[in-house]
Amino acid sequence: MTVFGPYGYLAFSAFVLLGGLCIGSFLNVCIWRIPRGESIAWPGSHCPKCGHAIAWYDNIPLVSWVVLGGKCRHCRAPISARYFTVELLTGTLFTWLWLRHGATAATAVYCFYAGALVFASFVDFDHLILPDRVTIGGMISGPVVSVLVPEMQGEAEWPGALVSSLLGLGAGFGLLWLVGLVGRAILKRDAMGFGDVKLLGAIGACLGWRAVLFCVLVSSLSGTLAGLGMVAAGRKDLQGRIPYGPHLALAAVLWMLYGPAWVGAYWRWATGGF
Repeated sequence: MTVFGPYGYLAFSAFVLLGGLCIGSFLNVCIWRIPRGESIAWPGSHCPKCGHAIAWYDNIPLVSWVVLGGKCRHCRAPISARYFTVELLTGTLFTWLWLRHGATAATAVYCFYAGALVFASFVDFDHLILPDRVTIGGMISGPVVSVLVPEMQGEAEWPGALVSSLLGLGAGFGLLWLVGLVGRAILKRDAMGFGDVKLLGAIGACLGWRAVLFCVLVSSLSGTLAGLGMVAAGRKDLQGRIPYGPHLALAAVLWMLYGPAWVGAYWRWATGGF
């Protein structure tokens, strides 16, 4: 806050929120079009029901959905609350990351990663697939970004960051691949989608091997709680249709926000302060 001053800090926070909302609006386009093999640039935003072009004043993040009552202005077909949710989620994550880490290169990269994870999660919800542009793209770009921004790996210099990224890539990919092999041998069916294997590899490449261990633990806990919630709600029929990718994405976002601090606090507690 000392760099910006109180009013500058507030103004920049609002700017980050607005930017996140706009990115969320773009992610909605990607979530709908990319799995269907459609261009994200052409045609412009339009109602999927009647095909009518959406005017700019009906395409304002959050506001337009509320003003229109979640319906198309022209055909009155319902517009999924998913659009509002993705915009709000992305704006919230961007702002949270900025408030947590400040005006740093790492914050910008974290926001990019968070947007990619939001995109991948909602595609996984809809189609039970994880886009290669996120998984393979993350595995390829992670080491490069780690060299350019070593603090992404908790390192001060790029050689250590590169090693951490490559270890994370190997650990993330190898760990879930091994789980999938063991699960198939025991259950006689696929226990782990290959997209999940690639996603954890991408998380490791981007955030390091420590993040891999954290994400495995947190995503397992999250998935277990979700399964128990479905059993309690009498929806056991949906358990096999809930993808694992969003649980990994949630864990990765928690790592970016608080993971190292939580792990450090736990380690100090476990070792009695040593």
